[in-house]
Order: sequence, then structure tokens, then C-alpha cells
Amino acid sequence: MLKHVKAFSGFSANDLPAVQTFYSEVLGLEVTATSGILKIHIAGSHPVLVYPKPDHIPATYTILNFPVPDITAAVDELTARGVRFLQYEGKLQTDEKGIFHGGGPKIAWFQDPAGNILSVLEEK
Repeated sequence: MLKHVKAFSGFSANDLPAVQTFYSEVLGLEVTATSGILKIHIAGSHPVLVYPKPDHIPATYTILNFPVPDITAAVDELTARGVRFLQYEGKLQTDEKGIFHGGGPKIAWFQDPAGNILSVLEEK
């Protein structure tokens, strides 16, 4: 039934103006606002909805992954733009820049102003 329906994703935030600034100015994505809802245009302009939720609780998992060809360059550029990368210990041990070098692709996690978790991951 839904095989040919165009689907999209969405998540909540408690401060849409801060989120809009972050995604547009810090991450450099196209963001539009309509009727109190944001649309982040990624992957060929497919929208991801961000809707306001006063009792918002940040996602405890990665909501968006951004593949990059060089994770060190991406982390350095985002850090210069004010992004703070999460540091993990133990099984997901990250280096001083916040990059995980364990099994699978190199990945670094960070949060948006609403506390939702995002990542950049190296894809060669």
C-alpha cells in the first residue's frame, strides 16, 4: 500500500528559532519555515520536518547522519563553526576530536540546540 508513497522523517525541538539558525547557518543546510514547522532540505531537497514540542525530550539515538568523504576535515570545519563533538569512553571510545575509530566507518557525534544527536561519518 505504501510502496510508492513519498515518505519523510521528522523530530521535535523546544526552540525552533535556535534550531533554524543552527541547521541553516552552522550546518549550511537550506531550512524553510511554514506554519510554525521547519523543513530541513537534505538529500536532493527531501525535507525533514522539525516541529515544536514544549515538553521536548532530546532523542537518545542519532536522528540524522551526514556522510562525508573526510571525517577529520568535516570535524575540523564544524568545530571552527562552533560545533562541540560528544566524547565517549568505553566501547565507543572517541579520540580528542570526538571521532570514533572502532569497527565500521569513522563517526563523530554532536547535538543540535534541542539536544538531538547528529553525526558525521566517513564514507569512502
